[in-house]
Amino acid sequence: MPVEQGQVQAQLAERPADRRCRLPSSAIRIPRWYGNHNLRLSNQSVTVLVYYDPRTEKPWQRRKPVYLLTGSTGTIGREVMKLLVDAGEEVTAVTRAPHAAKLPADVRVAGADPETLASALEGVTALLLAPRAVGDTAAELLRLAAERGVQRVVLLSAITVEYGGGYERFAAAFTSIEAAVAASGLAWTFLRCADFAANTLAWAPQIRATGTVRGAYGNAATASVHERDIAEVAVRALRDPAHAGRRYALTGPQPLTQHDKVRLIGEAIGRRLAFQEITHQQARQAMLAQGLPEDVPDRMLGYLSTCADQPGPATDTVERVLGRPALPYAEWAIDHADAFCGS
Repeated sequence: MPVEQGQVQAQLAERPADRRCRLPSSAIRIPRWYGNHNLRLSNQSVTVLVYYDPRTEKPWQRRKPVYLLTGSTGTIGREVMKLLVDAGEEVTAVTRAPHAAKLPADVRVAGADPETLASALEGVTALLLAPRAVGDTAAELLRLAAERGVQRVVLLSAITVEYGGGYERFAAAFTSIEAAVAASGLAWTFLRCADFAANTLAWAPQIRATGTVRGAYGNAATASVHERDIAEVAVRALRDPAHAGRRYALTGPQPLTQHDKVRLIGEAIGRRLAFQEITHQQARQAMLAQGLPEDVPDRMLGYLSTCADQPGPATDTVERVLGRPALPYAEWAIDHADAFCGS
């Protein structure tokens, strides 16, 4: 007999093709093509879950995607958030200080504690995972995401997983989180990033004060990557399941020494700058004096020490994914010129 109005509660839900969904015990699974004919129900209330395949259904038949971003106030997370919001997407930003975070008004803000995250993950389509932002809670976050039907996770990883360089403990930590993501049951994409061009913002106080950057390994050459390139690749991977299972090594277009980068910053601000070589330990102490966490100087200086002997890798991945060349460091310096000006 046909289903009478009021006998069932219909829910539209998306079922990823690559795994089973957990259903309430009272639910009846009905394919879209089955329709309502020949369905016999008792008088009791029953939930009917009508599934659709996101690869074949019309856009108007689907729920609007929701994207949850960890590390939302960081260099990459904030750029990803901007791109998604500008595209009209729904975003939930995770932060340890929800009331202090200065985020766009149309972004939903969630705390980083497990109870809040469990609620925030309801209805989420894809997750951006920044390991430094979630720390030891990554495994719990992945478990909660899988339980709540999140389809995809995009992981910010490091190029040292693939190419080596720097202290082994840092590459090993990224290898471990990649393994946890791969075992989570979610579709995944790994973004193995070279050193961020934004790391050189640490030079800003010296440049503003003296015009001289005091640092170690001036001849170390790395293909530093613009945060906008990482963010654009991340957004594509979050929105498009075609990127699932990919490991993207993201770099700038060419390796540049620290001398080169200082020169390009000088050209961007119209000022002649210099690089002064100091020891590894002196550079580390100076970075700690700026208030950087202890692991940051070790990550940066360890990688530079490797690239002083052998230039870091430069890939064409950004161009292959985005259809345009990776942004050069010179453009990054122009984009951030204001940070190096003034006193």
